[in-house]
Amino acid sequence: MKPILLQNTLNNKKEEFTPRRDGVVSMYNCGPTVYNYAHIGNLRAYIFADVLKRMFAYNDYDIKQVINITDVGHLTSDADEGEDKIESGAKREGVKVQKIIKQYTDAFMDDMKKLNIDIKEIEFPKATEHIPEQIAFIQTLDEKGYTYKTSDGIYFDTSLREDYGKLGNIDTKGLEEGARIEKNKEKKNPTDFALWKFSDPKEQREQEWDSPWGVGFPGWHIECSAMSRKLLGNQIDVHTGGVDHIPVHHNNEIAQTESVTGKQFVNYWMHNEHLMIEGQKISKSIGNTVYLRNIEDRGFSPLSFRYWLLTSHYRTQTNFTWEALEGAQTALFKLHKHFVEEYGTKNGEVNQEYGNKFHEFINDDLDTPKAIALLWDLVKDESIPKEDKRSTLLSFDKVLGLGLDHSNKKLVTLLSGKGEKLEIGKLPKTIKALVDEREKARKDKDFEKADELRDKLKEKGYEIEDKEDGPEVHKI
Repeated sequence: MKPILLQNTLNNKKEEFTPRRDGVVSMYNCGPTVYNYAHIGNLRAYIFADVLKRMFAYNDYDIKQVINITDVGHLTSDADEGEDKIESGAKREGVKVQKIIKQYTDAFMDDMKKLNIDIKEIEFPKATEHIPEQIAFIQTLDEKGYTYKTSDGIYFDTSLREDYGKLGNIDTKGLEEGARIEKNKEKKNPTDFALWKFSDPKEQREQEWDSPWGVGFPGWHIECSAMSRKLLGNQIDVHTGGVDHIPVHHNNEIAQTESVTGKQFVNYWMHNEHLMIEGQKISKSIGNTVYLRNIEDRGFSPLSFRYWLLTSHYRTQTNFTWEALEGAQTALFKLHKHFVEEYGTKNGEVNQEYGNKFHEFINDDLDTPKAIALLWDLVKDESIPKEDKRSTLLSFDKVLGLGLDHSNKKLVTLLSGKGEKLEIGKLPKTIKALVDEREKARKDKDFEKADELRDKLKEKGYEIEDKEDGPEVHKI
């Protein structure tokens, strides 16, 4: 078996992977807070985690994977201040909390499927379904002397952990309360964090529970420790997330978990870099947020976004532009077109030379840019029989997940954007009714319904694209 090398944030070194149990990988991926749609920067983390899982499977490992669903406790500040994002989302849309949770959990799952992320074997625990486990975890920390009480909750005393901040080598002594860690006069240390927050009697929460300390709700960080421990055990192989999780969230997970177990929590910490949009950080305040549905509305396939991401290394800060996505879609279309129209339907043998190179690249900390370049070398190599190219590409795609295993002429047509354009007025009555209903939903900003109607149109063989002067419909 070829060695697997992973960049470990814990010591900032590339290390050879050794599982805790032979042939099995336990992996925890920080999941979404389901108060809004996940933007494309958020989604990068899950494509990264999916490729990582596929790489382990390619190396004949069994994978036990968990992605949490945060549906309570994530406040608007990493310093445990502000409003619960879930409660805030419900107020924003004038609905009950449970509707917000279901709507955006369903939307997240739908995005995962569109990005060709196989969710069947993943466990998706919800924070609200594991309140007893979180309370028990906090009780253990309390018994061990790691907690203290303030007027707004139960806090973890980070000064009792000499190694606090070891992930990313955070300088906690030089850290001052500021933009990222807001001032709280009752906290003993700027880095202390809430394990349990008391409900404010002046505000009415939809989600709160009784606890040994009073009515309230769990802090954001405790859920990951409690759920990973329940589903994966005291120690796990790999934990992933975005680089923004390193300074606070992941260091807090380490502190509270290792205080309970007395053992190293995670052997390999892995983090993907930020996604920029047109050279700027994604921010709602400047209005540059892009969602997967926006990509589809412009006539791009979600697989084109996946392909584009794989042309950069997961640890590289990447700049999204519509021109870059258009180039990715053109490349992906050519790949599928070659696969469908030139390589036939019979499988040959995986070419050993190309197979070995690919295996080497993906095992080297997921070097997908080299893997993509190798893929095109294979396509251009006229010395390889077509049936062998087909089998070799299918082998590559077990890791890359570009949809070659279900490639067909309909997908090629969709990727090309060359489906027959139809006049709205000449559409079949049932199709026109769906188009009109979707346009009304868009104007009413009911994007969930609009997405459902677009999917219905796709099932019936029609692709809809939103233009400035109205919808444009193509026959697939």
